[in-house]
Amino acid sequence: MLFMDRTDAGRRLAGALGHLGRREPVVLGLPRGGVPVAFEVARALGAPLDVTVVRKLGVPYQPELGFGAVGEGGARVVSDAIVRHAGISEADVLAVERAETAELERRAHAYRTGRERLPLRGRTVIVVDDGVATGATARAACRVVREQGATHVVLAVPVASPDVVARLRDDVDEVVCLSTPALFSSVGEWYQDFSQTSDDEVVALLARAGRGGTVSEEVEVESGGTRLAGDLVLPRGTGAVVVFAHGSGSSRHSPRNRAVASVLNSAGLGTLLFDLLTPAEETDRANVFDIGLLAGRLADATGWLRNRVSVPVGSFGASTGAAAALRAAAA
Repeated sequence: MLFMDRTDAGRRLAGALGHLGRREPVVLGLPRGGVPVAFEVARALGAPLDVTVVRKLGVPYQPELGFGAVGEGGARVVSDAIVRHAGISEADVLAVERAETAELERRAHAYRTGRERLPLRGRTVIVVDDGVATGATARAACRVVREQGATHVVLAVPVASPDVVARLRDDVDEVVCLSTPALFSSVGEWYQDFSQTSDDEVVALLARAGRGGTVSEEVEVESGGTRLAGDLVLPRGTGAVVVFAHGSGSSRHSPRNRAVASVLNSAGLGTLLFDLLTPAEETDRANVFDIGLLAGRLADATGWLRNRVSVPVGSFGASTGAAAALRAAAA
């Protein structure tokens, strides 16, 4: 299975995680490449998004060999067997731990820009990365998440080595992986675009996800080659999304539509407000009353939305928008 990019991978992965929506999970992305994938998963599930920052504790004279990991909130996982076998002194263990904890705190602060990390105690947590090669980071992250109080830990990745996936099942309650190719050498080979994710992108995605798990963003819906501007809001735990078909002389900026959308959002429903016509098309009044055109665009918007969320989609229409909504629903 080949993915176009991390966004494509995240949307496809979200489709395999729909059964977890009723658990009201927390989604954690591994910085940096796992965050764009996790963003799409969180959006589809209506779940809160955060990062899980972990640092491997490496043997001083052989750093690639990890003897444990540290996470935020003082979470600490150490293999006493490796410490004994490698002959690491207590002083060396403490020195490595101090250095890695300092770097962990620096990165976590940079990513969250002052926001508190999401509490995990008693929660179902989905740990997401863009792929797994050796499994060292994923294993450390899942163990740290468990140490932070998560009761059900799920590791979700688009692609991974089949051998590593088999081993990781011992560390988590569930592994969801879309592709485990037998001829696996690196994660990047299974992406058309595997360009590096920057720290700024991570910060921007976390900000877009918002606090409390509500995703709110400006989007573009394509219909018959025409790109239509819209506003998508997905509260945490979204059970369904309502697409608005505004009436003649109205738009997605209508105070009435936004007031109705706000009430629906408060009740836990997602909303998509989008312009059925471009500014140029609105100047021709014939377009405003072209129910066939409006219904076709509403149907296209519904199809576009179903590719992004794994919950039911419905329509709300007013005036000519009501006629378009009925026709699109029937289609």
